[in-house]
Amino acid sequence: MENSTNKTIAKNTLFLYFRMMFTMAVALFTSRVVLQKLGVEDYGIYQTVGGVVSLLSFINGALSTGSSRFLTFELGAGNFDKLKRTFSTTLTVHIGLALFIVLVAETVGLWFVYNKLVIPADRLDAAVYAYHLSILASFFSITQVPYGAIIISHEKMNIYAYMSIIDVSAKLSIVYFLSIGTWDKLIIYSTLYCVIQIGMAIFYRIYCIRQFPESRYKFIIDKDILKHILGYTGWNLFANTAISLITQGTIVLINMFFNPSVVAARAIANQVNMAANQFVNNFRIAANPQIVKRYAVGDYDGSKRLLLSSTKYSYFMSLALCLPVCLVAKTLLKLWLGIVPEYSVVFLQLTIVTSLFQVFDSSFYTALYAKGQIKENAMTSPMVAFVAVLVAYVLFRVGYGPVSLAWVMLVCYFIIGLIVKPILLIKVVNYQWSDISKVFVPCGKVTIVALPIPCILYVYNEILFSSEIIRFLVLSLISITCVLIASWMVGINRKTRNKIIQFIKCKMK
Repeated sequence: MENSTNKTIAKNTLFLYFRMMFTMAVALFTSRVVLQKLGVEDYGIYQTVGGVVSLLSFINGALSTGSSRFLTFELGAGNFDKLKRTFSTTLTVHIGLALFIVLVAETVGLWFVYNKLVIPADRLDAAVYAYHLSILASFFSITQVPYGAIIISHEKMNIYAYMSIIDVSAKLSIVYFLSIGTWDKLIIYSTLYCVIQIGMAIFYRIYCIRQFPESRYKFIIDKDILKHILGYTGWNLFANTAISLITQGTIVLINMFFNPSVVAARAIANQVNMAANQFVNNFRIAANPQIVKRYAVGDYDGSKRLLLSSTKYSYFMSLALCLPVCLVAKTLLKLWLGIVPEYSVVFLQLTIVTSLFQVFDSSFYTALYAKGQIKENAMTSPMVAFVAVLVAYVLFRVGYGPVSLAWVMLVCYFIIGLIVKPILLIKVVNYQWSDISKVFVPCGKVTIVALPIPCILYVYNEILFSSEIIRFLVLSLISITCVLIASWMVGINRKTRNKIIQFIKCKMK
């Protein structure tokens, strides 16, 4: 059973990594061209109006987490009839939510766009047009959630990977249309982006209906299932409010105090960070269904072992990516974008460091998610995030620059990932401090061992290397190598190393 599960996780991880490598390459290329064609101002405007819609959609994040958890749980428990009723109930709720968000976005949200955002007068019409299309795309995105959840619950990561590749390939075609014609670039970009999102949502629906009988929707609202989902969602709502504030809310906050070019710098840093995090998230996406399913059948120790080991390896992979990105951030942005907006380098460096603490936040949450008891998390972690956004607002009001936001977010996730989440695991899921130390101690050792050589090279890089490209390549290669060696020597135990060696020998034979 253990070997079968590990093979499934490994196979699904490979599918997701194949998806990630292709989508990341295309996404980075298209971002460069889109920034150049739209210009820094229009790019910042699109990120801002899209951020307003995403901010209004924070309830969707809470419902989607609940939907995924209950669908995976029922699939693991083998109750097909309840699985069907759970899917139809969650889809009915998502349709209602989507209609509600459209109503609020077209009234309160539209007023906010006209009266509170800093948008040049000559670009206001195009910004409002892009805003309306963002609302339409959001409607399809929200009602898509149960279908995506059922695919992941069935661990069909190959379909998830293939469709993501098609998605980014279609978005690549946008670059071509931006390069020809004389249309307003912001209008054509938002139109094509919306069309692609709707098309992808329709395909996912058709695939799920044909492959998974439980996804054939009927208008059902099972009161018992709804009660459990809303009870779970009610607490999770606070957490997702905080996430929405930290991601999209801070984009809007920056626009209220600074010009669109600063918004573009923050959005670029977030995009690189998301691309790097996607590498690690692939491993967690593959492992999380098994963590929940083991918990559903009562294998609590197996669920714990898988969660702790996946958290540790997620950190190692994240450090291997984040360290070189942080050290070569300036050159990376110059090679990638050509145009490097002010503040984008320091935003990227601080955001990348923050993502290391987010590994613990996201991974440890899976244990609470598997048990279905997130009340304590909803009463603690979001409060830290709310305070962080409030502190950033006050700092902006008294005259601090936009980089202060990045420092506040770093401290926020340090507290959540290294203090709040471990305490919740011990209190709610009955973990021990010794369990937590099995993650923190190896991660700390790997960080301490891996940092010195890359950091010394970074300090003296201009003296040692005359070419900027050589500096970029050497720092990246040395950083990744140091993390890999440190992970092998002090991050994993001798038993695990021997297993890996035996596995490699077996494959070579």
